[in-house]
Amino acid sequence: MKITTTAIEGVVILEPEVFGDERGYFFESFSQREFEEKVCKTTFVQDNESSSRYGVLRGLHFQKPPHAQAKLVRVVKGKVLDIAVDIRKGSPTFGHHVSTELSGENKRQLFIPRGFAHGFAVLSNEVVFQYKCDRYYVPHSEGGILWNDPALGIDWKLPEEDVILSEKDKKNVLLNELKL
Repeated sequence: MKITTTAIEGVVILEPEVFGDERGYFFESFSQREFEEKVCKTTFVQDNESSSRYGVLRGLHFQKPPHAQAKLVRVVKGKVLDIAVDIRKGSPTFGHHVSTELSGENKRQLFIPRGFAHGFAVLSNEVVFQYKCDRYYVPHSEGGILWNDPALGIDWKLPEEDVILSEKDKKNVLLNELKL
């Protein structure tokens, strides 16, 4: 597995070795041993999957401390622009983000440590998105940052008129309004 560091410490892109022939392909999508050797020691306790259509933007979501989650995310089918925003108070990269394209074709994964908001925009007709979490979801601990907060300067690679948000995500707050 190839590991690529990003501009924000701890956020890494993982690219598996894919073996393909006339029958199709095979790759190891996760190995606890290799993950701990190359990325960090963690134990994932929950796997989630979502399906969305073009224009859906999910995020920017996070769990407040002490329930903050690390996530390992990937796309099984389709293509997304995946975003991780540093919301760790006192971090030199607070408010900065990492953006990468994840797709069923490139098979990349993004590891997002605790203390980050996460979201993705669907760039294909349909997407199947999977993620592993190192802590269980706690409903009363959830939070969100507004997807188009000017302080973040995120280019979601979608025309604004194509963006589809949940009612909950329409009510997310600006970064400078966060109470963690």
